[in-house]
Amino acid sequence: MSEKIFDVIIVGGGPIGLACGVEAQKNGLDYLILEKGALTNSIYNYPINMRFFSTSDRLEMAGIPFMSIENKPTRTEALEYYRRIYSHFQLKVNLYEGVKTLEKSGENFLITTEKGNYQTRKIVLATGFYDLPNLMNVPGEDLPKVMHYYKEPWPFIAQKVLVVGGANSAVDAALETWRKGAKVSMVLLGDEVDDNVKYWVRPDIMNRIKEGSIKAFIRSKVKEIREKEVVISTPEGEVTIENDFVLAMTGYKPNFALLDQLGVELSLDEKRQPCYDQANQESNVPGVYLAGVVCGGLNTREFFIENSIVHAESIMGDIAKKLS
Repeated sequence: MSEKIFDVIIVGGGPIGLACGVEAQKNGLDYLILEKGALTNSIYNYPINMRFFSTSDRLEMAGIPFMSIENKPTRTEALEYYRRIYSHFQLKVNLYEGVKTLEKSGENFLITTEKGNYQTRKIVLATGFYDLPNLMNVPGEDLPKVMHYYKEPWPFIAQKVLVVGGANSAVDAALETWRKGAKVSMVLLGDEVDDNVKYWVRPDIMNRIKEGSIKAFIRSKVKEIREKEVVISTPEGEVTIENDFVLAMTGYKPNFALLDQLGVELSLDEKRQPCYDQANQESNVPGVYLAGVVCGGLNTREFFIENSIVHAESIMGDIAKKLS
């Protein structure tokens, strides 16, 4: 293990992690960003044709303009923008280096990764929530035909596809695969798709369901997944349909394991929200800070890139003050 002790190590190389790196530089802090995958790995794993709900100007950081062809940028435009942020500020990022353990070590913290060990005075967890899908916990969920991430429609041409979920990712997957010739059904917990589905997409999916092009099982749940079938529990009883692929767009959750290792407390309600000071983002564990959507716990619709960028300035200003 190196004797070097960083001022702060940022876990997560997404947009908020990069923003924290920019602010660390501005404050003269010796920092390092650890990212287990590619740069802005969550955005990289978004569907290829995804378009953001937010406008490009709301996703900007560090005074660098975000130029997009339309006001709502695409996944590719976002990947290029954050690559330019990384390059412009020459951010110190170790890619493809996943964090295994975090622990208190005297006055500092010890971080063990897949590639080495690091010591740091402060830790920022900017891990997002896109890496751990919410499982349905039903028989057959481990079959190869079940996918919790959707990239593009081409593999599903002429296939019988069941999309589970009613939020943006589910709706995008349903419409794209249907338009490429898949026979698509959806399983919805409520009476229709979610109210927060992108306003320019929602009428499209509602009309496809209304005309019967896409079959929607409302107030329903998947009960069992089989090699060539899916059993669905509906208000009218169990229904078994033929099936080739299941796209389980059931949402995602934060990596609570890293929070637990450091002793970060979670709220006892259904949100499981980490405890932190909203003035400086410091958790109940001194020296451990939280940035971005991880702050919302299981309520993954509270924090987004545009309302979390400010966390970086608050955190690094507080750290610089405490280390001075």
